[in-house]
Amino acid sequence: MIRKLTGCRDVWGAWMRWIGVGLSFFCTFSVMAAPDSQVIIVGADHNYPPYEFINEDGEPDGYNTELTLAIAELMGIRIEIKMGAWDEIRRQFDQGEIDIVQGMIQSSARQARYSFSPPHAIVHQSVFARKGSPFVASLEDLAGKSVIVQRSGAMHDYLSHQQPGANLILVDSHADGLRLLASGQHDYALVANLPGLYTGKALELSNIIPAGKPFGAQHYGYAVQKGHEDLLAQFSEGLAILKNTGRQQAIYDKWLGPLEAPGISWKKLGMAAATVSALLLLVLGGIMIWNRALSREVARQTKAQQLQQQQLIQADKMTSLGILVSGMAHEINNPSSLLLLNLPILKEAYQDAEDILDAHYQQYGDFTLGGLAYSRMRDEIPSMLDDMQAGTQRIRRIVDDLRDFARQEPSALNEVVDLNQVTAAAIRLVDSTLSASTHHFSVEYGDQLPCFEGNGQRIEQVIINLIINACQALTSQQQSIRVMTGFNPTDNLLILEICDQGQGIDPEHLPHLSDPFFTTKRELGGTGLGLSISFSIVSEHGGTLKYDSRLQQGTCVTLSLPALKGTTAS
Repeated sequence: MIRKLTGCRDVWGAWMRWIGVGLSFFCTFSVMAAPDSQVIIVGADHNYPPYEFINEDGEPDGYNTELTLAIAELMGIRIEIKMGAWDEIRRQFDQGEIDIVQGMIQSSARQARYSFSPPHAIVHQSVFARKGSPFVASLEDLAGKSVIVQRSGAMHDYLSHQQPGANLILVDSHADGLRLLASGQHDYALVANLPGLYTGKALELSNIIPAGKPFGAQHYGYAVQKGHEDLLAQFSEGLAILKNTGRQQAIYDKWLGPLEAPGISWKKLGMAAATVSALLLLVLGGIMIWNRALSREVARQTKAQQLQQQQLIQADKMTSLGILVSGMAHEINNPSSLLLLNLPILKEAYQDAEDILDAHYQQYGDFTLGGLAYSRMRDEIPSMLDDMQAGTQRIRRIVDDLRDFARQEPSALNEVVDLNQVTAAAIRLVDSTLSASTHHFSVEYGDQLPCFEGNGQRIEQVIINLIINACQALTSQQQSIRVMTGFNPTDNLLILEICDQGQGIDPEHLPHLSDPFFTTKRELGGTGLGLSISFSIVSEHGGTLKYDSRLQQGTCVTLSLPALKGTTAS
């Protein structure tokens, strides 16, 4: 079972208490899964808030840490988080003493040595200076200047190769660098934008400010040594699931939201005063109405009750909308970010420079473009454009779903759907997950099944979710998963049954499977991911979703849908 972090989550308090932690200090934190599983050593910077740091309880904390714990819980792996000065973490990582680091900025130089997961954040860099210092328009302006950077950090690597004219002053953390700059030493400090702002606020360094606009927009994610891509794949898969369910976005919003908590403004005070005044006037008006006529009072109360009922309906609608939006917000952000990051580069490289690059290639042979061989880049660009087109279509579908929900119009459930075809399509989509989870998968399709009326895509989504849950419940590839379709003529119901030999579900959790965002722990079955949506979809089709589970023996889930009389699947 993964031990949850306890104690205060106050970033400012944690930062102020642990800002003086010695550079040679290391903190390790174990997360337990199956007792016979391998322990994965995860490296992290002990002084890089809000991404990763040591909190006031002496435990790893921050956005990266909470994301890593969520992935470990989701994927059922056992980890140990090891924190220390970044240059020491890099050294141990390079020597193989650390398996994976939970936050590293990608660069072309680093990609030659490490493999990276899809980014879980975008990190910008900023130049900080004392008030009154010259504005820095670009990194070229740092030539000849005394610049503070974190030892072994991304800017240290970059400036060492790209700006040999800058005099680099190496420190162990962003906090050390900003304190050094604030004390009047050296010209500039080049640090990550968000940690720099957090540190400046926490240490009350009022004499330093950003000396230019943030730049860089660098991908920030998990990294492993070349040859350890199997380990990286586990973290990438867990990250993808967290993104698709909205949990990663919730963690991101928690740690990397607005830098300053909004205070009480004059505008809010004015609104509060206006509200109090309105309430006083309402009370006086009520007294006057009561004195004039009892009938008017009854009418006023009736109108107020109707208004309250409308507000409750709207509040219920917005609550439901909020549940959906929280799970879909990141789905909208991902394709948009893909377009914003890649489209300008691809258009400039492929449309404006294609003829020149081809001519150079024909004359001088292959060369590097964007860190890759041009012969490969030329073939990759059309695929990247196709990916962006697919992302745009995905955004359109998500927005359409939100608009339909806001109108409170029922989704079209008028298709004549073959349960066997939908089940087969779902199995094809999760074939890789099934292959990695079990060596004993079987499926039995009922003969001559009637069809059902509804939305095939939504039922396919439910089946995919149920199969993935079954895979996650297994603890060994020797355990089996069985899928069966059939028809109950007595009740005129189509039946889909998915049974696994996993760890089962605790009886006390069974009544809560349909609750929004309820998930069981990995060692207790792993089902529940997205089940709230699945129950809702099945209910819309007039069907039921029932669970029969026994601990350490397995789980059978039965999906029942009303059959469409007079139909037979082809």
